Amino acid sequence: MAVYSIKDLEKISGIKAHTIRIWERRYGLIHPKRTSTNIRYYSDEELKKLLNISILNQNGFKISKIAGLDEHQLRDRVLDLCIDARNNNVQIETLMVSMLELDERKFLNVLSGAVIKYGFEDTVEQILFPFLERIGMLWQAGTINPAQEHFISNLIRQKIIVAIDNEMQNIAVKGPRIIFFLPEDELHEIGILFYSLLARKEGLDVVYLGMSVPLADLKLVHQVRPADAYFTSFVTAREKNELEGLLQQLRDYFPEVPFMVTGMQIKELHPRLPNDFSVISSIKTFKENIRLLMFSD
Repeated sequence: MAVYSIKDLEKISGIKAHTIRIWERRYGLIHPKRTSTNIRYYSDEELKKLLNISILNQNGFKISKIAGLDEHQLRDRVLDLCIDARNNNVQIETLMVSMLELDERKFLNVLSGAVIKYGFEDTVEQILFPFLERIGMLWQAGTINPAQEHFISNLIRQKIIVAIDNEMQNIAVKGPRIIFFLPEDELHEIGILFYSLLARKEGLDVVYLGMSVPLADLKLVHQVRPADAYFTSFVTAREKNELEGLLQQLRDYFPEVPFMVTGMQIKELHPRLPNDFSVISSIKTFKENIRLLMFSD
């Protein structure tokens, strides 16, 4: 059983520690235990309950009313909201719960409902990417168990691979070649998997190399199947100067080839980019870059 501090609860739920303490005292919504030195700590069950409370509270339920619900009623109200959600936070919070509970069925129900409502591409961009960024930060901070992060990431990965397999049944390659890869020590491939799916849909010749590719191996691949563009992502925590050095090394290895880069580290560090490097921040910017690549080709 995991043990969480009140600061952990604040990070995961987005509810201020001060508010959590008020809800404890005034409504008895959650019941922390205490260490021998009188420090609060919380269990998985308390965290899951707090996430469900957060979902209802964000959607107009008063805390006084939520306090009157038993466990089954609380979950039923959250499920009703999830089925007919008016904002993405409900799905994201519910995915958090499914990760903590290692509940595959709940995850698939949330994902299927979102895909029906928004379509697959918008679901990935508006719900899954923000969700993965959130759990990535929590994982790096040591707030969640790595096994929980792997569980949910692999479920998402499976869904994208199925979509790629379906797309390849009707593939008609007519565009330039783009190579997708992650540099050494980068293991979070969901982003590049998804963008490789979009590239296939646009008719590009996709070469997918996957995780942790040494630069020397990348150069050998380029000799066999020269790339018209590269796509990569940076999620693993790095210093800004280290990231900028790696980007420059890629430019030095492939001086004439455009690069598209994405990932949490690009978003947070805003590194200085070498010439002909483009930041991909959305499906829209990716498709704009693809059109420029096809036009130049």
